[in-house]
Amino acid sequence: MVEVAVPTRVHITPFLSVSPYLPICRKIVVTKVARKISGVVASSSSTFSTSSGFGYKQKVDDGQILLPKKTSKKRVFFLDVNPLCYEGSKPSLQSFAHWVSLFFNQVSLSDPVIAVVDGERGSEHRRQLLPSYKAHRWKFLRQFSKGHVGRSHGVITNVLRKCNVPVIKIEGHEADDVIATLVGQVLQSGYRVVIASPDKDFKQLLSEDVQLVIPLEELERWSFYTLKHYMAQYNCDPCCDLSLRCIVGDQADGVPGIQHLAPGFGQKTALKLIKKHGSLENLLKTAAVRTVGRQYAQDALTKHADYLRRNYEILSLRRDVDVRLREEWLVKRDTSNDSRTLSNFFKFLEETQKFSHYNVSVSNG
Repeated sequence: MVEVAVPTRVHITPFLSVSPYLPICRKIVVTKVARKISGVVASSSSTFSTSSGFGYKQKVDDGQILLPKKTSKKRVFFLDVNPLCYEGSKPSLQSFAHWVSLFFNQVSLSDPVIAVVDGERGSEHRRQLLPSYKAHRWKFLRQFSKGHVGRSHGVITNVLRKCNVPVIKIEGHEADDVIATLVGQVLQSGYRVVIASPDKDFKQLLSEDVQLVIPLEELERWSFYTLKHYMAQYNCDPCCDLSLRCIVGDQADGVPGIQHLAPGFGQKTALKLIKKHGSLENLLKTAAVRTVGRQYAQDALTKHADYLRRNYEILSLRRDVDVRLREEWLVKRDTSNDSRTLSNFFKFLEETQKFSHYNVSVSNG
């Protein structure tokens, strides 16, 4: 079921029609080997290029990343709502109000914004593959679904709607997958994308035309994170990071790595092999026909290939969610209601907090 909260007022202007979305794919061509990265021998090339269905293409020359020139394409923002509604592990409408106010005033301005929230049951597909997937997180959400979070959803949707932001919610799917699907459709319509979220999973979408903007609690501001930042930080393609997580696991998402099946197969070994072979799938295919490393790594890759491919399916963002981009989501956002809406929202939160403190005082008295 697709649930869409429609903005109160939208001015529609023509734009390029939406093309069918093509799934992402990357191709890496290596022409030369031999250099060291952080003490680990890795495959490198004098020149190579990577490309994706999201329009990502770049060259590397002797270790120097040559990023394409900036384009003049218009931006579309995606707002990942759920993570902003918590302060640590505690549900907090004040946290949402703080970050969305900064987002509208300092980041997105009048650019189009599409807000996405998690479906009630999260990702059923991933839990079928791995029952432990985000088990603690969904247990926590169910605990509050009929309480704070349940009541808050209507308030949040109302605030965003009044600020002319559509809110998308699709039953049985996480917001991550809905955003990943819509990102492809937005890019094929000729726009750039900025995803506003603290979720590290979105790094696998980074490209020339896809950026992240991340809330930094310690600095009390949003910070842009681009492909250039990623390359400087990890010195590899974003798909390499995803492949690495499949081997070492992702504790936050409840996805175990391969260490308990192959002791000694840690991050250092995994990073070396992934950098050399470019992706988990290439590594597994190569290991099936010849030796790729020490015996413990070779045995793990051949005996537990299905296990690693399952991890890849769980950690990869899906791009096939049944949701279609609408023309009105890509128009310039009408910001005329922002100031009044956010001001009323903060007043509501202040009054609610005073009322709660009053009730506590009365009950204690």
